[in-house]
Amino acid sequence: MEIKSAEFVISNTDVDKCPQGNNPEYAFIGRSNVGKSSLINMLTNRKGLAMTSQKPGKTQLINHFIINGEWYLVDLPGYGYAQRGKQGRENIRRIIEDYILKRFKMTNLFVLLDSRHEPQKIDLEFMEWLGENEIPFAIIFTKIDKISKSKLEENMRIYREILSETWENLPPVFVSSSEKKEGREEILNYIEEINRLIES
Repeated sequence: MEIKSAEFVISNTDVDKCPQGNNPEYAFIGRSNVGKSSLINMLTNRKGLAMTSQKPGKTQLINHFIINGEWYLVDLPGYGYAQRGKQGRENIRRIIEDYILKRFKMTNLFVLLDSRHEPQKIDLEFMEWLGENEIPFAIIFTKIDKISKSKLEENMRIYREILSETWENLPPVFVSSSEKKEGREEILNYIEEINRLIES
């Protein structure tokens, strides 16, 4: 897929105020500081489209970007940022859950996992919750340039083993490096594939 245009549309905390129309939506989510904004900028080839920050927990809104005038890329708030405080975490949880459960145009959710770490409880619980609610999702392992190939394979193997305990079919898995633009083609082709299925 070639990205010809990528434009910011709207930010909000209310799923009812998300864009109207029938364009499919592909949402991106992960723990704070997983590299979500960098990945979005890499996928769209637009350096400042999503705001990147060294400070975790920067995204606190549902951000819609229209891609090629055909589909929306949605940047969701990161989950599990402890320094937000209980009330802040509760607000973010409500925003995330409302969007995922009520936004019927959401075609696929990409769950970002930091490839440098072994399975984290919060990520596993989140994916379990997605499964219970029958939400279609794919996994993207980020920052693969920061880890050796053998360690990456080991961490991915552990994830597969744990997920296999409760899942009959594992979700699609992608690997990415925002700095080296790795995984871009595979992720965009996957989106294009789904778009074609919707249209046919």
